[in-house]
Amino acid sequence: MSSSPLTHFDAHGQAHMVDVAAKPATHRIAIAEGRIRMQPATLALVESGTAKKGDVLGVARIAGIQAAKKTSELIPLCHPLAITRVAVEFTTEPGEAPAVHCRATVETVGPTGVEMEALTAVQVALLTIYDMCKAADRGMVIDGVQVLEKHGGKSGSHINPPR
Repeated sequence: MSSSPLTHFDAHGQAHMVDVAAKPATHRIAIAEGRIRMQPATLALVESGTAKKGDVLGVARIAGIQAAKKTSELIPLCHPLAITRVAVEFTTEPGEAPAVHCRATVETVGPTGVEMEALTAVQVALLTIYDMCKAADRGMVIDGVQVLEKHGGKSGSHINPPR
């Protein structure tokens, strides 16, 4: 059978965890982003800190950090990693398309990258915002989730243009 570019499948097409034992431990960084679009009144609640469930962005930040640390428990073939840093940041985007933008940076020193951890941090942080604001706005939309940058390892750096 030919070799697949999908590394989580063996020569027989069976799913497996990639063996990273022979890979050197290097400093690895991944940055991901995404946003949740909402009504202007919902964004005002988030910005004011007066949402019914409290400090939306503070809770979402902690949720994103926890999610990065638990990624291997959520994504079946991810390796458990010793994460050295997780930063989850939010910016509000008022205007015609109000939204909260989330950016997560995850770092480790190890044999495999942290892209999945950064993506998971963003998704869970945005889901937490949805959960905390759904009583005010059930029409919120999460979109634009992507890896912006990854650094370290054999393949070096890769930077995606923001969307």
